[in-house]
Amino acid sequence: MIKMNGSPLVMGILNINSDSFYSNSRINSVSHFQTKFNQMIEDGADIIDIGACSTRPGSQYITENEEWDRLLPMLKSIKGICPDITISIDTFRSEIVKKTFDLIGPFIVNDISCSIDDHKMFETVGRLGLEYIGMHKRGTPNSMQLNCDYNDIINDIREFFIDSIEKAKQSGITKFIIDPGFGFSKNIDQNYKLINNLESLKIQVEEQRYYPILIGISRKSMLYKPLNSTPADVLHATSALNLLALTKGADIIRVHDVKEAKEIVKIYDKLKNNI
Repeated sequence: MIKMNGSPLVMGILNINSDSFYSNSRINSVSHFQTKFNQMIEDGADIIDIGACSTRPGSQYITENEEWDRLLPMLKSIKGICPDITISIDTFRSEIVKKTFDLIGPFIVNDISCSIDDHKMFETVGRLGLEYIGMHKRGTPNSMQLNCDYNDIINDIREFFIDSIEKAKQSGITKFIIDPGFGFSKNIDQNYKLINNLESLKIQVEEQRYYPILIGISRKSMLYKPLNSTPADVLHATSALNLLALTKGADIIRVHDVKEAKEIVKIYDKLKNNI
């Protein structure tokens, strides 16, 4: 699966729904999905993240059956054709994880609820031997932005992940990736404080090795609202903040625009190698 070899990785986003906050990322047919999938590979994506259930603030969860009905034809269309690309599936449901594994084999589970919304998730991922991305949030899409009160946001989120990683390890999960959850249960200022203090979320696995951190800020409201703009018009702002996040310790950047993100990684590597 993924290899952290010193250079940050780029995860491309494929949304198989009609409710994503960024309309240009919405996919509504198998042919459209295949075109976007192949373009991301051509642009250099290290991971492609496929999600069928919108989880943006204010959205309504679709049913598990609806989620699988959307995923199934897309997964069938790429099964076995690109063995070198790592797939992640954006889902908080353990049954979707099991069905996907039965269809395509190993992949990365990208769970926005860190097993809170489905208490069978850790056990399922551990039993199947999959890599796992756990994200911090509070509440549901309808309530999460009412849950932005913290004693100390950096310490509270760090403690959340220390506890979650321990529970994941007890379930047999050996590869855990931290997602701080930008835009989920955080206001705009809290998102920027989180970026500025990203190093504080580095949790040690063993001597000189830490759990990887994934950053998902692409075209989000923390960018377009301060600029009085729209998701479609904040590619430059996304790039700027992703570069800052890399200097603060991010290992994976999750983006709608793979080609531009790969360019950012190249610039970051130049900076890092010429201190």
